[in-house]
Amino acid sequence: MRRVTLTLLLPLVTALVAALGTWPAAHADDDGGGGAYAPLDRPGPALSVPRPALAASLACHGDPRTGPAPILLNPATSVTPVENYSWNWANVFAAQGRYYCLVTVPQHTFGDIQVAAEYVVNAIRTMHARTGRRIAVLGHSQGGMNPRWALRFWPDVRPMVAEMIGMAPSNHGTRSIPGCLRGLTTCVPAVWQQLAGSAFIKALNSGAETFAGIDYTNVYTMLDEVVTPPASSGLSTGGGRIANVRVQDVCPLDPYEHVLTGTISPTTYAIVMDALDHDGPAVAARVDRSACRRLSMPGLDPLDARAYVPVLFALPRLVSTMLPLVSLGGAPLLRAEPPLRCYVLAAGC
Repeated sequence: MRRVTLTLLLPLVTALVAALGTWPAAHADDDGGGGAYAPLDRPGPALSVPRPALAASLACHGDPRTGPAPILLNPATSVTPVENYSWNWANVFAAQGRYYCLVTVPQHTFGDIQVAAEYVVNAIRTMHARTGRRIAVLGHSQGGMNPRWALRFWPDVRPMVAEMIGMAPSNHGTRSIPGCLRGLTTCVPAVWQQLAGSAFIKALNSGAETFAGIDYTNVYTMLDEVVTPPASSGLSTGGGRIANVRVQDVCPLDPYEHVLTGTISPTTYAIVMDALDHDGPAVAARVDRSACRRLSMPGLDPLDARAYVPVLFALPRLVSTMLPLVSLGGAPLLRAEPPLRCYVLAAGC
């Protein structure tokens, strides 16, 4: 019965797939040494987003001083954290007695990712101050990538983060949105910025992709039709401890693609929990193989139709992500990507 139910849901999810992220590409995205960009240790700029907006963006649950390591849930392109996580991961962390927070980015994460990163910076600082502990960051698709912008250009937050975990993260851009043609069509800012070879992607990966003291786990699936090639979710440079884990190396028959990898997949769940439960990033050989016998992650009943209400509510925005000339999340339509902020460049502001 469970298998039949999921089979009926897959056509719907496939319609959503192209939207939660937009990212394939290569790893050589920087200028060779990052020389065109800010030094890795240059202090970050003051946040431009007003403090009341930053404060209102963070919703936290649980006791900040007790339980397992605190975790920040960061949403994918086009969705709110409620739509992305309230029906799955939030249930898991609540059951664990873990303090967790969800950060809501304006314009349904369609806007300038440089602005979205300021919300992540504030969330990390706030959670660290409240808990007195280093936190973990868990993100799906763009949500697994944009915290790296915060870590790259605000060095003060690096000691506050213990784990950076991306589920099908868009770390190296995409070639899967042919409708966004510079000067010819219009697209929302976050889509422009996630095209392969964009100025944003080059700056993001400049100098170093990871930083010492932080463990990076990047989960990806060979069935990902949004992040292609799927292994482009991985990271390779810098001083952080890195694990790029293919779900098929844990469960060879894992059937889930981009959207389900970050929302339902029991294999992804097992990999994420391995990273959270051990020192260092996830280790594929150590991951609990009992996940391979499940159809969905704990915290989610695939037979409960109510679980899918947040996803259905987000459907129009999810589909619109792949379309030029359309903006359903309130973000402006632009003919090219937003310019890099002055703090990104070697010359500074």
